[in-house]
Amino acid sequence: MSIGHTLLGLLESGPRHGYDLKRAFDEKFGHDRPLHYGQVYSTMSRLLKHGLVEVDGVEAGGGPERKRYAITDAGITDVEQWLATPEKPEPYLQSTLYTKVVLALLTQRDAADILDTQRSEHLRSMRILTDRKRGGDFADQLICDHALFHLEADLRWLELAAARLDKLKDAVIA
Repeated sequence: MSIGHTLLGLLESGPRHGYDLKRAFDEKFGHDRPLHYGQVYSTMSRLLKHGLVEVDGVEAGGGPERKRYAITDAGITDVEQWLATPEKPEPYLQSTLYTKVVLALLTQRDAADILDTQRSEHLRSMRILTDRKRGGDFADQLICDHALFHLEADLRWLELAAARLDKLKDAVIA
């Protein structure tokens, strides 16, 4: 995820302080990985340097001055271009799990155990996500579905790999 583009998009609804941007980001996108304040301010500095945001006001408070940021026309154009650009699909052609299975076979360890352990971990994650989905709002349900579909695809691969372990062993040891 592009933190800069996400913060720019959040600024389109109106000027905000860094604190407000962090809160909005965490509420909408950061359930599992909240944004650190340092990341917000370093990102806003970079966006300011590139002319994508401007300081809309500075307020003195009990602590350091609080800058209020606003998106510029260039920032709006940048967000529009980012939104219109499709994300590159991520084919997992060299996954860590595949590497572990092949190394287990090469070192005469039980690759089936690795697959079984991974299957259990995937199922555990799926149970957690399903519980989260039941209690979540619509946006949380949608992001949980995304993760669940990926885990389901991984499970299909785990089953396929388990069924083909003998052939894979012959191929990698040959």
